[in-house]
Amino acid sequence: MIQRFIELGEGYGDIYELRQLMESNKERFMHGFVFVSKTKDGHPVVSIAAAFKPATEGNFMPIYLCREGIPDESKRLAVFEEAVKQLGHEPIRLDVKHSTQYADTKLYFSHLIAILRLNHYIPPMQ
Repeated sequence: MIQRFIELGEGYGDIYELRQLMESNKERFMHGFVFVSKTKDGHPVVSIAAAFKPATEGNFMPIYLCREGIPDESKRLAVFEEAVKQLGHEPIRLDVKHSTQYADTKLYFSHLIAILRLNHYIPPMQ
């Protein structure tokens, strides 16, 4: 199974696109994640992500992400968390390193996928 992050943006207007994806694919929605990290100057920022079950055909599991553009405890974060709750789930908060600590975003995404697999939030690679 291919599990891949699809980056929508930094969580400004694209958070509403993510919410729409969750609502229109509610039968495939698995989890909503809030990844908390700190910037170089110590300010907490969050990334939000939604993981979906693979489509009926294919072996691709998308995880849509708005990366590190949302301050912790903001209205945009509340909009996302409310959307997750409306789908009958609880948002999963995880503390992670900031993406700037990695040489490439591909390494950052690989690290996040490993964390999600180890915590059994997404299925193992098969």
